Amino acid sequence: MIYTIAIDGHSSTGKSTYAKSLAKDLGWTHIDTGAMYRAITLYGLINFNKGHSINEKKVIAALKNIHLKFIYNPITDTNDIYVNDENFEPKIRDLKVSESVSTIAKIPEVRSFLVEKQRELGKSESIVMDGRDIGTVVFPNADLKFFITASIDIRAQRRYLELKNKSSIITYEEVKENLIKRDYIDEHRILSPLKRAEDAYLIDNTFLDKEQTYHKIKQIVISKLNL
Repeated sequence: MIYTIAIDGHSSTGKSTYAKSLAKDLGWTHIDTGAMYRAITLYGLINFNKGHSINEKKVIAALKNIHLKFIYNPITDTNDIYVNDENFEPKIRDLKVSESVSTIAKIPEVRSFLVEKQRELGKSESIVMDGRDIGTVVFPNADLKFFITASIDIRAQRRYLELKNKSSIITYEEVKENLIKRDYIDEHRILSPLKRAEDAYLIDNTFLDKEQTYHKIKQIVISKLNL
């Protein structure tokens, strides 16, 4: 039997980490849809950067020539995202990408392009897919749905430490400002806004560490899917 688990939520709540761990424990495939949007954004920054923004019309026109795929990386034990056979994974978490991804993600043509590809990935095997509209748009009939959130201060601190550990030159205030901006764009876009599906389990990990959050998610999965 093929299962689909959808994990949505705000930025820097650990969605991809929990989805990856869950998929590994279940022997399923993990799909990080955020990486797909970040890859398109990075492609736009590289090829269609006009000063401080991306030429959206050129991004739309280029979609037909953009080929995305995930390839397993045994060194990091993750699925790296490739664009036209080039590994984009090392740069998709940069702040410049983070500052532009919500703007690119709200373009209807980009969302349609990626939603179609995301649905294709879930047709042939059991998956754990994380993003912002998985349980509401991509897989509204998913077998199980989660919505993960946390306070803005906690999310900003987590993201700041992550970037700092990668030697990024950035301040906590810049990270927090970026998250607030992304939250607003994600929640207020007309097409597929970020919101909790009515049947999604709400996980607020403001006061939970990674192990506690993952344990809570996994216990629900085991119980509800009888695994």
